[in-house]
Amino acid sequence: LDIDPTRVEMGWIMDFCAQSLRNIVIGIDGVGGNKDGFMMKSKFAIAVSSEVMAILSVATGLKDMRERMGKIVVAYNKKGKPVTTEDLQVAGAMTAWMVQALNPSLMQTLEGQPVIVHAGPFANIAIGQSSIIADQIGLKLADYHVTESGFGADIGFEKFWNLKCRFSGLVPDCAVIVATIRALKCHGGAPVPVPGKAMPEEYGSENVGWVERGCANLLHHIENVRKAGISPVVCINAFHTDTDAEINMVRVLAEAAGARVALSRHWEKGGDGAIEFAETVAAACEEKTEFKFLYELDQPVKDRIELIAKEVYGADGVEYSPEANASLARIQKDPELSKLGLCMVKTHLSLSDNPSIKGVPTGWKLKIREVLTYGGARFIVPVAGAISLMPGTGSNPAFRRVDVDTETGKVQGVF
Repeated sequence: LDIDPTRVEMGWIMDFCAQSLRNIVIGIDGVGGNKDGFMMKSKFAIAVSSEVMAILSVATGLKDMRERMGKIVVAYNKKGKPVTTEDLQVAGAMTAWMVQALNPSLMQTLEGQPVIVHAGPFANIAIGQSSIIADQIGLKLADYHVTESGFGADIGFEKFWNLKCRFSGLVPDCAVIVATIRALKCHGGAPVPVPGKAMPEEYGSENVGWVERGCANLLHHIENVRKAGISPVVCINAFHTDTDAEINMVRVLAEAAGARVALSRHWEKGGDGAIEFAETVAAACEEKTEFKFLYELDQPVKDRIELIAKEVYGADGVEYSPEANASLARIQKDPELSKLGLCMVKTHLSLSDNPSIKGVPTGWKLKIREVLTYGGARFIVPVAGAISLMPGTGSNPAFRRVDVDTETGKVQGVF
């Protein structure tokens, strides 16, 4: 196969946060290609970011999964041609390992509603969708089927819109944007919560000004949904700290932007608290949709990246690292790879690639530092900003508070 050891794309996967494994060197004693392998740079990523997880999400059946498994690009040879799992004769075994995983899990809510749980790719570092197979099953079993896209309409919904719908051939009747007063306050100027620390006390008192300013972010998401030709529904996910004035501000601004709005108190009242929300969704589903993709697959890859950056994120343009430019030049020359979809990797904490910038950032450019090729999942993966496919532990990890009572054997500190 004449693999170029400096062009091995595939790394290792584990379901664990370990920042020290993001960039590693393997085969240290394998110089010259002896039994210890070749010495080369490698990497670890978390399971939810893996191409195999993405394939589980977008496969339409076992045959489709088998074909996709064989198209995973492992490396490039010394002539610059892709080397796939099929070339390595491992695609069949990989599919065999995943046969049972292809079957969704049927679970239920506390009130007995059926829930199909299947696939787990994050939307910031992967495609962020529950599986197409789960959707196919749900549509056969119920009058209404709700499917999840992770995080906001800038990443989860964008990938649902331009990737999942393209792969599945399904078109949604409406799209729900879930908003909380707390999140809107955060985008409107309130102190940013710090993971592992108590919620700032400002979030427990009324501040309509913060909510109003934060709604600019919500309106941006509404506009993203409308660009797809889908009816948007804003679900105000209410908590006991929210005030009527804050809730009313969201309702007024979202309705003025053309969205249906429903208050949902399911956190407090369970299903009874979500009746208004359910009725609003049902009404929205009766509207005619004019669904359209943001881009076509025959457009140049850079043009498509710029479309997403400008139209979905609100950027002024895109800047590429030398490594990203080199990867895109290689991809664009390949008649098959250049027609793959785009699965952007970007922080979920901001519309921009900088997680600290809230609201609706202006005057910025999306920075693409590297571009990966997921031939089996059928998309190209531009990685923006400093986000990593292998998360790290926080400065005050939860394991510090976990222990065991040696007298009773009970674990302490987990909750």
